[in-house]
Amino acid sequence: MSETARPPILVVDDDPDVLKRMERLLRFEGFPDVILCDDPRSVSGIVSEREISAMVLDLLMPLLPGQRILQETRERHPEIPVIVATAVSDLDSAIECMRNGAFDYVPKTAESGRLVASIRHALSIRELQSDYSALKNTLLSAKRPESPAFAKIVTKDERMLSVLRYVETVAASPKPILVIGESGTGKELVAEAVHTLSGRTGKLVSLNIAGLDDTMFSDSLFGHRRGAFTGADADRGGLIERAEGGTLFLDEIGDLSFGSQVKLLRLIDDRRYYPLGSDLPKASNAAVVTATNKNLRGASASGAFRLDLFYRLQTHLVELPPLRERLGDLPLLLEHFARSAAERLGRRTTPLVPDELVILLESYDFPGNVRELESMVYDAVSRSKGNTLSLESFRDKIRSTGREQGGRRASVGDRTRFSSWEKLPTIHEASEELIREALRRAKGNQGIAAELLGLSRTALNKRLKSSGRVDAAGDATEDDGDLGV
Repeated sequence: MSETARPPILVVDDDPDVLKRMERLLRFEGFPDVILCDDPRSVSGIVSEREISAMVLDLLMPLLPGQRILQETRERHPEIPVIVATAVSDLDSAIECMRNGAFDYVPKTAESGRLVASIRHALSIRELQSDYSALKNTLLSAKRPESPAFAKIVTKDERMLSVLRYVETVAASPKPILVIGESGTGKELVAEAVHTLSGRTGKLVSLNIAGLDDTMFSDSLFGHRRGAFTGADADRGGLIERAEGGTLFLDEIGDLSFGSQVKLLRLIDDRRYYPLGSDLPKASNAAVVTATNKNLRGASASGAFRLDLFYRLQTHLVELPPLRERLGDLPLLLEHFARSAAERLGRRTTPLVPDELVILLESYDFPGNVRELESMVYDAVSRSKGNTLSLESFRDKIRSTGREQGGRRASVGDRTRFSSWEKLPTIHEASEELIREALRRAKGNQGIAAELLGLSRTALNKRLKSSGRVDAAGDATEDDGDLGV
C-alpha cells in the first residue's frame, strides 16, 4: 500500500507534550497520518472503528495500565504491531511486554532513530505478510484479471496472465517495483496499470533516464533552489514533488549514472531528498516503479550498477516475455492493432487479417516485440486498398530487418553460426534440413516457406517435386523423409 493509503499510526500517551513531539517526529520521518490519544480508555474504540497500521504505547498511565491495553489489543487485533515506548527501562518490564505480544520495547531515553527504525520494521513486516497473503490467493487463481487497468494489454497467453495477476497483487505495495523486458514488450503499460491499481490519488509522473547526467537527473527529479547554479533564478520543484501521493516511473533505469544511483538509493531508503542548493531535506511518499531492458544483475556483478540499489528496486520483480515467446497472442494483437489503425486513419471498416499472415509472422522473431508488430500493422493498414491486409508490406519489413541483422552478424569478427560445429554438413544435407524446417515453420504453406528461404515459390516447388514431396495437387506432403535435393 502507498504511504498515503497506509492507515494511520496510533500514539497513546497521557502526556500532551510527548504526543506533540511524537507527532512532529513521525511527520518529519514521512508518516503523515498520525492519531494522538491521551486517554488510554479510548484506545479500544479507536482500533475497533478505524484501521491502524501500528501503535506506539506508553506503559505508565493513571487511567488504564499500558500492559492491559497491550494484552487486549493483541487478543482482539493481533494484526496491529504494538511498540512500547516508555520511561520504564528495566529488564523485567521489557520481558513482560514481549511475552504479551509487543513487537518491540523502546525506552524513551533512547535515540529517536531507534523508535523510527522499529516502526518502519513493524510496518515492513506487516506489509510483507499482507503481500504474501494476497499473492498466494491471486496466484492460485487461473482467471484473467478483469481490472480495466489492463485494458491496453492484449493477451491470452498464460505466462502473461500470470504476470498480470502478480501486478494486480503488488500494485498497492509501498516497495519499489522493477519491470524488466526487451524493448517493445509493454513496460510502460505495466507502469500505468500499477499506478491505476494502486489506488494512489496523486499523478503518474514519468522520467526517461537515458542520456541524463547526474546534474540533469538531480534537477529533473529533485528540483532546485534559487541560486543553486547559473540560471537558477527561482525555486523549482522536481518531478518527485509532482508525484506526491502518486507514482514515480523511472524508465531506462539501467542507464542511471553511478552518482545518481546513490541519490536514488537514499530516496528509497529514507523517503527523503535534497533539492539542488538546499541543505534541508524534503519528504516523499511517492511509490517508485522502474523499468529496463538491461541485465541489472550482470551490471551489478561487474560494478556498473550498485548491488544494494538493485536489490531495493527488485523487491517486486515483473518480467515481461518477448513476443516470440507468446506467439499465440498474434491473432488477438493483429485484430486489435488493425482495428486501432483503421480508427486512427479514419477508415470506415477494418481490413481483415488473412490466416496466411499469422503463419508468416509466427516464423519471425520480432526483435522490436509488440511495438514492432503495431508499427507493421499500422503501415499495412495505411497501404491497404482492399478489405484484406496484404502480406507484402509485412514481407518488406521482415526482409529489411533480416538485412540489418545479417549486416550486424557479418561485422562481428570472422566467426559465423557454424564456427562451433565440429563437422560441417554437406550442401545436400544443409539444403534438406533448411527446407524441412521452413515447411515446418510455415505449417506446410509453400509460399511462406519459400519466403523464409529466399526462394521463389516456383523454385521451391521444383525442389519439392524432385524429392517426391509434392502430390498431384501441388501441395507439400506430410512425409518427413529425405528431400533428395
